[in-house]
Amino acid sequence: MRRTAQLSSVKDKLEHIKHLHEQDEQSLATVMSRLRLMDETLPTMVALIDSDGLCRYHNRAFRNWLGLSSEQVNGRYLRDILGSRVYAKLATAVLQSLDGQALNYEHTYTMPDGAVYRLLVEHIPQLDGKGKVTGFYMLANDLTGRGDVHATVPDVADSAAAQSGQADQDLFIDSLYQQVSGHEDGNAGKRIFSAIKNGEFSLFCQLITPLETDSVESGYYEILIRLKEEEQNMTPPGAFFPLAEKHGLMPYLDRWVVQHVLQRAALQNQQGTQRQGSMFFINVARDTIRDPEFPAFLAAALQKYGVAGNVLCFEVPDAELASASAAVAEFVRQVRGCGCRVALSGFGRYGISFNLIRGFQIDFLKIDGSIIFDIFRDPVALAKIVAIDRVTKKIGVKTIAEMVEGEETIAKLREVGIDFAQGFGISQPQSFIE
Repeated sequence: MRRTAQLSSVKDKLEHIKHLHEQDEQSLATVMSRLRLMDETLPTMVALIDSDGLCRYHNRAFRNWLGLSSEQVNGRYLRDILGSRVYAKLATAVLQSLDGQALNYEHTYTMPDGAVYRLLVEHIPQLDGKGKVTGFYMLANDLTGRGDVHATVPDVADSAAAQSGQADQDLFIDSLYQQVSGHEDGNAGKRIFSAIKNGEFSLFCQLITPLETDSVESGYYEILIRLKEEEQNMTPPGAFFPLAEKHGLMPYLDRWVVQHVLQRAALQNQQGTQRQGSMFFINVARDTIRDPEFPAFLAAALQKYGVAGNVLCFEVPDAELASASAAVAEFVRQVRGCGCRVALSGFGRYGISFNLIRGFQIDFLKIDGSIIFDIFRDPVALAKIVAIDRVTKKIGVKTIAEMVEGEETIAKLREVGIDFAQGFGISQPQSFIE
């Protein structure tokens, strides 16, 4: 009788659990129905990107906007979904969100028919129970008014050629990276970002020395960067740069360099080993020059490490000045506002035009090594150097000869009046100990 009573009690409990389960299923079905309705009708484009850069969820609006099927979106890399050109513009924001930052920004998107739309994009990081970033939600709303859409019919031949050329370039960069590092392109962007985040780069410095015979050593150094695995695999230095540029990672890499140089400079100040007037020359990429958030980062980093801005000199490529003078002018204004110096590098590689530097406050002009190499073989090269020296002295800009490799060259440059020189004939790159 006791066991019968226990069995009856268990049956009653099971019936109650079954009833609750049926209620839960009904509630879940109602919720899922509502979620499906929202998924299908919500005008906001929504996608969930995991920490590997794969799309794990998207709604109908996101899929329809891109004109793709679910199979072309689910489980695929965001770069493949958006295309390399569009992704390159968003790559920095994507990596910031994977680093835990919530973002809001506007993005201009060009449709295949040439119509231009404005999107308001929001990134919301997704965290696990331990606070680790597992991905982020990307939400996008169309801000374009009807009068703002200007569709054009692209030339089919030109468009096909451009796409073919871009595909060939992407294929070249991807194959190059696979050769030098052995990594598949699917994770290549994340691989470089991981290397930046985990400090898998080595910094080197090369001395820039004054050519005046009675001058003391300047304490000027150009900072060079190399991926550690390049040394392990015996691959050429800097082979990772095309890949970093392709994935829009150069602003992150440039920030990493600035942070570690300032960290080292602050340590030298504390130890009293910093040479008075020392300066570190840092090359900046095109995307960094165009990055509106870089000056704020620079100011915060200088304040954090308690280092004066004049310890840094940013090198802007001569070709960049010619192609985007407005962006360069704003970059120069911002970094000089932080107390930093500016150098124009590679000057003369594509011809000499002093008109380009009018109105720009630069402190140093670095003469391209291709000219330096030819000063004993080509009278025109020597004439270029003489002309550069004459003009720069009039406008108060110091000159630096790049890629100097012998005493004979040093003597000739000293005779002309060039202020500084760097290259293997001056000093081999040395480890920049952190």
